[in-house]
Amino acid sequence: MQSGTRLAAVDLGSNSFRLEIARLEQGQIQRMEYHKETVRQGNGLDADRRLSQDAMQRGWNCLARFGERLAGFEPGQVRAVATQTLREARNRDEFLAVARQILGFPIDVISGREEARLIYQGVTHLLPQSDERRLVMDIGGRSTELIVGQGYTAQAMESYRVGSVAWSMRHFADGVLSARNFERAEIAAKAVLDDAVATHARAHLDAAYGSSGTVGAVADALRLAGRAAHDGAITRDGLDWLRERLVKAQRFEAIRLDGIKEERKAVIAGGLAVLRALFDLLGIERLRHAHGALRHGALVDLLDREREVTDVRASSVEHLAARFGADAQQAGRVARSALRLGHELLAPLAPAERQEAERQIAWAARLHEVGSRISHADYHKHGAYILDNADVPGFAMHELHTLSQLVLGHRGKLRKLESRFGDALFMRQLMALRLAVILCHARQDPRQEDIRLAIDPGPAHGFALSVSGGWMAAWPQSAHLLREEVLAWQKTPWGLRLSVR
Repeated sequence: MQSGTRLAAVDLGSNSFRLEIARLEQGQIQRMEYHKETVRQGNGLDADRRLSQDAMQRGWNCLARFGERLAGFEPGQVRAVATQTLREARNRDEFLAVARQILGFPIDVISGREEARLIYQGVTHLLPQSDERRLVMDIGGRSTELIVGQGYTAQAMESYRVGSVAWSMRHFADGVLSARNFERAEIAAKAVLDDAVATHARAHLDAAYGSSGTVGAVADALRLAGRAAHDGAITRDGLDWLRERLVKAQRFEAIRLDGIKEERKAVIAGGLAVLRALFDLLGIERLRHAHGALRHGALVDLLDREREVTDVRASSVEHLAARFGADAQQAGRVARSALRLGHELLAPLAPAERQEAERQIAWAARLHEVGSRISHADYHKHGAYILDNADVPGFAMHELHTLSQLVLGHRGKLRKLESRFGDALFMRQLMALRLAVILCHARQDPRQEDIRLAIDPGPAHGFALSVSGGWMAAWPQSAHLLREEVLAWQKTPWGLRLSVR
């Protein structure tokens, strides 16, 4: 991206929605605007994990205001990410369908570990460069992320379903800030977080940092009361003092502490209980408040995605393929063939959209055999399951699902993908991948000079495959498989027309 380009990140959190607008200056991201609204969408999840209409409307209203600020931005300049509440919500598709239209940009629901990775990127890019081993924590509304890393590399990432909103609703639902309620909340938090001791304990780390809402509010309150360390760090003594003050207040609406804003009062007790549990479990003595957060990591990731060499998704695909022992040579053959076949199919797309579509085809090709270690007969089904359930750094959940559907559909009947028949881009990608797998069936590089795949120019809704008569004679097995593929596509609304010239 050129210097002067505007960028934006939207964070759809469980407690607050945030919008960060920045400008790229000489490779550095410089803040221009920051907007935050307390939406409390996490409060709107019922026992069946469905968002209430009021919670959805609050989110839509906020995104409408954010959308006004994003007028004039191009798709490649905005990254919107949603976290735990929308990971959990059973009716998230209902919310997202309207939210994307209102905001004007795609919204990625990301996994807990991907959220952790982006938080770490956001924090470390706003800290001085250092080789220190860092613990980074973020206590959100419905989840807590813990990351250990060095430099810009996150080495251990975990996300736990415990947060300020969830714990306040569960353990302080009556609004009473009693010592007994705090004790119960801290014990319950430790029960969820205790396996973090093995990977995130303070003993082998140089420094601990806290990001975003709860940590920021606690740090502000202690600093303004003169209870923070000399450098502003949060200490155990400070946490003890703050708990005592909250217990003395008795109810959250009676809290009178500088640094605890009105919208934070209803959820500060749950967040403090989680923070105290982490101090005890991980042996933390000092926690510094870091200004970087998820939204900053999303901005960094937006820049990284511009080039494949810096796109973490590319290295994640290679790592996953190696982990499951996929044949790298065959994957490369299929990827090259699929990209060549798909060239004309993707030509009408805008450059950025075409680039992303080509990357998806190549990644699906490299992963199409990851299920082979489990079962040879149904490896495409196992590969799709792996992709739908794996934590793969860099990917949003819907991006992984698209790859899983391409892997599932690269062989066999097409009826299993009926729900995707209306997605023209997906069907073009799938056609290129399926034909590439056929052409590479002998695990050799196919001769593709005499093969051309295009969108059918005739009245039929589908694809046109043209091959030379000499090729059909030279490769009778491949010719047979292509004829079978024509029959398979006849059972879809698309169709495939094979002509021999």
